[in-house]
Amino acid sequence: MWRARCQDSGVDPERERLWAELFAQLDLNKDGRIDVSELRIGLAARGVSLSSVEEQVVRAGDVNHDGQLDFEEFTEYLRSHEKRLRLMFRSLDRNNDGELDVGEIQQSLHNLGVDVTLEQAAKILQSMDKDHSMTIDWFEWRDHFLFNPLHNMEEIAQYWKHSVMLDIGEHLTIPDEFSEKEKRSGFVWRQLMAGAVAGSVSRTGTAPLDRLKVFLQVHGQSSDKGNVWHGLRAMVKEGGFTALWRGNGINVLKIAPETAIKFLAYEQIKRLMRGSKEAGTLKVHERFVAGSLAGATAQTIIYPMEVLKTRLTLRKTGQYSSVAHCAKQILQKEGVLAFYKGYLPNMLGIIPYAGIDLAVYETMKNAWLQRHTEGSPDPGVLVLVGCGTVSSTCGQLASYPLALIRTRMQAQASVKGAPQLSMLTLFRNIVAQEGVVGLYRGIAPNFLKVIPAVSISYVVYEHMRKVLGVGT
Repeated sequence: MWRARCQDSGVDPERERLWAELFAQLDLNKDGRIDVSELRIGLAARGVSLSSVEEQVVRAGDVNHDGQLDFEEFTEYLRSHEKRLRLMFRSLDRNNDGELDVGEIQQSLHNLGVDVTLEQAAKILQSMDKDHSMTIDWFEWRDHFLFNPLHNMEEIAQYWKHSVMLDIGEHLTIPDEFSEKEKRSGFVWRQLMAGAVAGSVSRTGTAPLDRLKVFLQVHGQSSDKGNVWHGLRAMVKEGGFTALWRGNGINVLKIAPETAIKFLAYEQIKRLMRGSKEAGTLKVHERFVAGSLAGATAQTIIYPMEVLKTRLTLRKTGQYSSVAHCAKQILQKEGVLAFYKGYLPNMLGIIPYAGIDLAVYETMKNAWLQRHTEGSPDPGVLVLVGCGTVSSTCGQLASYPLALIRTRMQAQASVKGAPQLSMLTLFRNIVAQEGVVGLYRGIAPNFLKVIPAVSISYVVYEHMRKVLGVGT
């Protein structure tokens, strides 16, 4: 009967014997069941130590929901998983020769929206190629993905196609590439929503440092808030503890519209750039151009909110009763054009930020792919978090002087007796009076908030992805 069941399932008896031996090896306490802890230890001994793989295997195979796998559940999981792997392998094997070569790996990723070189595709192939034949047969494919949370090339592609949606309070990164399937399924908006919520919590958590940065940018040497601690104390003394969060409401409020507008603009710009070529993805330099234009479009539409954020951040106790009151005061005293003060340096700042952010991010990801794919082509979320943090920080460093001038222009009318200076005049005055270092006023609290902002954003983002059902 056991042999008949094996034949009916398409799995030979020898394979089932191997599964029984594997179960016996993983069942460390010999109670006839495997829990997450036993699976983690057993898989680590077999060289599989990928994040949360044990929970995923137990969750997928645990039919009676007791948090463990008995022998029947374990073998049923492997049987159904191998069937899925067989179908995936056949779909990738374009010439039906029973092997995957470098060209097929490259083409598969290209079809999924990720363009890699032959050398990079070879690195991915080598991570699965146990006999060093430069091809992957069914057995190598099956054994590699048997206990691997990446079930197919599409999931591998997701790591390289989508950056981690981290927000550290400055320009949002170049938008992601999404497939038509992801757009139709609602995946895109769930992904963007997860990023927006993470950004909101992150900005709220680091709002005191952001407010101090704006004060230092505007007041420069005249500020009595010369260092982080004295600055925070001075703000609490002037308006109480809640004064540390002035301007945060509108800073959070503008995340969602900016994200949505940037994504929609990016999609339209991509269509215009491609023309009649609907297939394929944009090259890196094309992504930079499209991303910069999308960023400029989003900033143009939400820029009045940027001005309101700066004014509300700098306000003294009792100066404005609400966002609407602040907007009304600016409109009555300064006119509509006041809502676009600092617009030019803000637009100019997008170019170095977007260019450096994208270039550094792509370079770091590709460097990882070139050097560390022996065990798995999955870079892991922490690698991408590191890439995103470093690239965004480099982008901020390059565009900071323009951000400082933008903030000063936005705040000019709110500083008593301040002349209404142009971008170039402000730049010359700052260099003449404070030196080049004056262009980087407030960068200390700005960098101090990077680590907590990234940490908060990452934790919330991962939690929201699970809540909204955006992958694992």
